Amino acid sequence: MADEKNMIPETEMEEIEYYTLTDEDGNESQFELIGEAEIDGVTYYALTELDEEGNQISDEYVVLRLESEGDEDVLVSIDDDDEFEKVADYFDDEFSDIDYDK
Repeated sequence: MADEKNMIPETEMEEIEYYTLTDEDGNESQFELIGEAEIDGVTYYALTELDEEGNQISDEYVVLRLESEGDEDVLVSIDDDDEFEKVADYFDDEFSDIDYDK
């Protein structure tokens, strides 16, 4: 029987979101959502790529913008350099506050 005092209540568990993204050449890759932010009314996602076993490939991440195309939401690359820098700076600040030693 499990030791109840060491169990995490279900309400405190975070649900992990995974995405399969297709690049311009039709290649599919698996990603895990590691951050989401709304900046100036636009939603952005930070995602890290996973290998076939579901392990994070590197500490690097990609930043994509959420857009609606008809009745479907899609993630797209950020082409504007100023927009990308603003969003990347936001996520860099967010992720630098994470204390991995806890």
